[in-house]
Amino acid sequence: MYIRRLLEKTLKDAIKTFPAVFIGGPRQSGKTTMVKNVLGATHNYVSLDELDIRSFAVEDPRGFLESPQGPLIIDEIQNAPLLLSYIKAEIDRNRKPGNWILTGSQQWALMKGISETLAGRVAVLSLHPFSLDEINKNLQPELSTADAFIDNLKTRNNIFKKTAEQGNWMLEGGYPEVALNKKISKKLWFSSYVQTYLDRDIRGNLKNSNIGDFEKFLRLLAGRTGQLLNLSTLAKEIGITVPTVKSWISLLEANSLIYLLKPYNRNFKKRLIKSPKCYFMDTGLVCYLVGLQDKDHLLNGPMAGALFETACITQFVKRFSALVDPSSLYFWRSVDGIEVDLLIKTGKSITPIEFKLSSTINYQHTQPMRKWMDLAGGISGHGFIICTSKQVGQISDKIFKCHYSLI
Repeated sequence: MYIRRLLEKTLKDAIKTFPAVFIGGPRQSGKTTMVKNVLGATHNYVSLDELDIRSFAVEDPRGFLESPQGPLIIDEIQNAPLLLSYIKAEIDRNRKPGNWILTGSQQWALMKGISETLAGRVAVLSLHPFSLDEINKNLQPELSTADAFIDNLKTRNNIFKKTAEQGNWMLEGGYPEVALNKKISKKLWFSSYVQTYLDRDIRGNLKNSNIGDFEKFLRLLAGRTGQLLNLSTLAKEIGITVPTVKSWISLLEANSLIYLLKPYNRNFKKRLIKSPKCYFMDTGLVCYLVGLQDKDHLLNGPMAGALFETACITQFVKRFSALVDPSSLYFWRSVDGIEVDLLIKTGKSITPIEFKLSSTINYQHTQPMRKWMDLAGGISGHGFIICTSKQVGQISDKIFKCHYSLI
């Protein structure tokens, strides 16, 4: 069963304009499935994961590109990066839109090659694991901007009839095979996923002696999802240098496994926190890495709030990146501890959002947001508290309560 992706709209728009489209993202996020379902009827498909096809592409790139007739999907392009210069030459001879569809993991070398070789010829898109609206089949692609999406949240007076229960949603995450196959062993799948990631995407960037340290680092970082990124603490706990931690963070970010949420830097006459907050892009992977195996253990444990915040913030990241929305995401925290979990900055205003794993919302929960609104003045839009309450709508002046399924 194919689950439609929000990125389909942007992909269809891109092939009308660009001669090449690159779709990156972490392994097993559904890139191949999506391009086959959306473009399989109009494009030939080849996978560079197959050894004989890869050898053909490496040894005779001109012959490889000339053999299929018509538009072409090349899957796992990172396995033959030298093809990019030959594709550039083909594009310069024929700039027909949508002729080349490339997919692959977003590795440093590959992304550098694409940006340098195919500059001005390629649209670069990212596909993450399923978002909740994809799992629930509530895409709402017509809400194609952050402003339209936020305005819709203000007018909602009920929730969707079908939605994943919060414990299962956080425990399973969004990788298609885990989310769709209820019989699969999540522990075995994520164990295999991490090992494959280490072997195929990481090992070439590390000394063999550091692989064990990297695995330890991955688990420590997962236990800190939703927290300020403290490089010195991580380095000290693992016994490595801060520059090494920085390079490993960059590896995870380049492979779309984590997202660094930057602090909002307007001063408001107060000294602000300058470190970013680190979020894993999939809570199912976090649960595996920290040893959470059932939803009761998750919801009653110390990481419940951080996992809910992680799941919600990555919803916005997935949606806005899929629709290539120009909005910017931040958090705000003063040194005296006042914090707003998320700020969405658009050309219209800055929307403050708080996340609470609770169905009971009281005046105390609105205090940080009210403080932000007082300091921000006219640049602040309406605020939202994303929670588990099924009663949605306005709860006070300029502040709305919203069920997590609506984001």
